[in-house]
Amino acid sequence: MTQIDLPSPASPLKIGTRGSPLALAQAYETRARLAAAFDLPDDAFEIVVIKTTGDNQALIAADKPLKELGGKGLFTKEIEEDLLSGAIDIAVHSMKDMPVQQPEGLVLDTYLPREDVRDAFISPSLTSIHDLAKGAVVGTSSLRRRAQLLHRRPDLNVVQFRGNVQTRLRKLSEGVAECTFLAMAGLNRLAMADVPANAIETNDMLPAVAQGAIGIERRTSDNRAADMLAAIHDQQTGQRLAAERAFLAALDGSCETPIAGLAELDGTTLRLRGEVLRPDGSEAISDDQSCPIEDGAELGRAMAAKLLDQAGEGFFDWKR
Repeated sequence: MTQIDLPSPASPLKIGTRGSPLALAQAYETRARLAAAFDLPDDAFEIVVIKTTGDNQALIAADKPLKELGGKGLFTKEIEEDLLSGAIDIAVHSMKDMPVQQPEGLVLDTYLPREDVRDAFISPSLTSIHDLAKGAVVGTSSLRRRAQLLHRRPDLNVVQFRGNVQTRLRKLSEGVAECTFLAMAGLNRLAMADVPANAIETNDMLPAVAQGAIGIERRTSDNRAADMLAAIHDQQTGQRLAAERAFLAALDGSCETPIAGLAELDGTTLRLRGEVLRPDGSEAISDDQSCPIEDGAELGRAMAAKLLDQAGEGFFDWKR
C-alpha cells in the first residue's frame, strides 16, 4: 500500500460545506470519521463554510419551488467552483441535493453510512396525514412530497415552505401551515428529538432518491483525497445509490419532476422501488423490482424506461 501524505494541524485538509446546521453536522461527521480512520486530531482538518446561492435569505423567504430558483445546482455550484480551484480539498453534500452529473474534473464516489431514509410528518398537534382535516394547509417546498400528498389527499391545500429545519419549524409555530415534512435523517443528525416528528413508512411515502445519504466529492486528479476517502466509504450505501441515481438520471435529474426512489439490500439481492408523479398529484406510476446487487444501476435504468413507457406522451405535458 502506498504511503498517504496525511494532513496535519500545520497543513490541514480543507473540507468544504454549506453553513446550515445540518450541513455543518454532516461535515463534522466526515471529519470525525477521517480523523478516526487515520488517528489524526480534529485540527488536522479545516471546515470551510461556503455560501451558496441556495443559502440566500431572500430566496428562502420567497418560498418559491426549487425549479424556479435554479434547481439542485443552487446548493452546489459555489462549493464545486472552490473544489475545482483548489480552495478546498473535499466537499460534503446531502446526496438528495446532488445533480446526477458532476462537473468535469470532479468525482463523487464516497458515501457515509446511510441514515433513516424516511420522511417525517411534523406537527405540534397531529401525528399523521390521516389526521388532517379536509382542506388543511400543508407546507412543503418539495415537488415530490407535494405530488405524493395531493395524490393521496387532493383536498389538501399545499403551500410553499422553504428554509432549513429551524426556519421551517418557526413558520409552523407562526401558523403558516398545520404541518410540514422533513427528512428523518436531518432530524437525527441534528439530535432534534424534541421536534414533534412522526416517521412515515416508505410504503406510505416513498422518499427522494438518495435521501439520508452523505456524499463526499473530490477532484478526479487528487489521489491523496481518493486514498483517504476510500477508508471511510460505505459500500452498501454506494450500491444502493448506484441503483437510485441511475433511475433518477434516466428519468429526469433536473428537480423539475416529482420522482421518488429507494433501493434496499437483502443478502445478495437489491430491491428497487420507483415512482414518478404529475406535480398536481393527479397521476402516479410506480414499479417494484429486485435483482442481484451488482445489476442495480442496470435495473435503475430499465425501471426508468418502463415507467416512461407507461407514462405515455401526455404525462409530461405540464413541463412544456
